[in-house]
Amino acid sequence: MTPHSDHRGRRTVRRGLLALLFAAIGCALLAPSAPAASSHHKKPRKQALRGDPLRAALAFEEMQAHYYIAGSGLYEGEPFSSLWPFSQAFAATVSMAGIPRLGISLTSELRSRLVGLHNYLDTSNSGAPEGTFTSTLTAFDATVAPPAGPGGAKYYDDNDWVGIELARLYELSHSPSLLAGAETIMAFEMAGWQASPELGCPGGVPFSNEPENSQRNTVTTAPAAELAVQLYRITHSAQYLQFAEMAYAWVRQCLLQPSGLYADHVNRKGVVEPTLWSYNQGTMIGAGTLLYQATGNGAYLNQARQTAQAALAYFTPERLGSEIASFPSIYFRNLLYLDSVTHEPPGPKIAQAYVDYAWQHLRLKNDLFLGGEPPEPELLVQAAIVQIYALLSSPPRSYF
Repeated sequence: MTPHSDHRGRRTVRRGLLALLFAAIGCALLAPSAPAASSHHKKPRKQALRGDPLRAALAFEEMQAHYYIAGSGLYEGEPFSSLWPFSQAFAATVSMAGIPRLGISLTSELRSRLVGLHNYLDTSNSGAPEGTFTSTLTAFDATVAPPAGPGGAKYYDDNDWVGIELARLYELSHSPSLLAGAETIMAFEMAGWQASPELGCPGGVPFSNEPENSQRNTVTTAPAAELAVQLYRITHSAQYLQFAEMAYAWVRQCLLQPSGLYADHVNRKGVVEPTLWSYNQGTMIGAGTLLYQATGNGAYLNQARQTAQAALAYFTPERLGSEIASFPSIYFRNLLYLDSVTHEPPGPKIAQAYVDYAWQHLRLKNDLFLGGEPPEPELLVQAAIVQIYALLSSPPRSYF
């Protein structure tokens, strides 16, 4: 049975995300052992924190103080940030919640991220015209949806990032609405699978649901495999594991280069765009590791290790420094996850060196971080630094 026919009748698709996320906002997301208090505009208790946890807390506090629009659930942009930076701030918040003995409660912050996330929800499914790459299933637009924003296209990688975080939150709270939200996003990803034999190298998840889109990407397909394994682990539904294995195999077949690294995307004619990005290697490392854990098939782990070795050789500090910080943060997250299984130390060491360099050389006095050319503070950079420090402070089992 194809992924398309396997999931169309699922309850989560019919129900949609609107009711799910409103329900999630009201649930008890997290019950930390620390005293219940909002972290917004509260300085972390320096006497209780030191090292990576303290730096994560300081960077997070400044992210909220400088970029968050109080009472809206949203971050600043034009006038609001797009979903890509929002998803990384969401990931940063969930990663903060995974730090043991943090000393501050993030319950209200997590609820605020869900309030903000709802603003990107497309309830009309009219954001993109019909076309080859269009999926009309419920998902999140790239920009705030009407009436507050223009809405528009849905990007599959953006929805992947959101789905992964909803699944992580479910592991913290076991709220059925969060699981249903992650499953609805998974349905959108599965429906986007491009199986037409007219395509060069048929298969893969497209970059967006716009009809003029011509790309099927590592960064859309590999994270979809990761989300699918998360959901298989939670639900034990075979369709998720089957999709994850299919998606992972397609990236290896169509985008793996002789260097052992993964190219960016393939077009309709099967022509590969060979640009190498760290987060593409990271998501395939993570997908292979998760598939190994789900199946016990050692080939997946060996492939993940081979990708990690090739990536560690290629992505020098200079190359990582030339990328937007969110790319290395995703790469490090997956590399650290692999290292937790293989007990090989390069990942933590490299991630620590990267973020400590940023702390020493790219941090302003108010704990905002610089990125880009010319260097300036931006939400994506801040969220990435928060994530890396938070992940270095947390057990890897909380990463997915």
